[in-house]
Amino acid sequence: MNVKLHPHAQARLTERGATEEEVIATVESGTNFTVQFDRTGFKNILKIGNLR
Repeated sequence: MNVKLHPHAQARLTERGATEEEVIATVESGTNFTVQFDRTGFKNILKIGNLR
């Protein structure tokens, strides 16, 4: 899947402590759901070290 991030989304990555690779992995293999204005949201639980 070819995932392209909007410049605003790329700027928010740093603010949220996420990497582009994590976001792309979430879009490709995470759970999707319908959000406001008939858009699609994505979520994924990432394991960080021994934390979840």
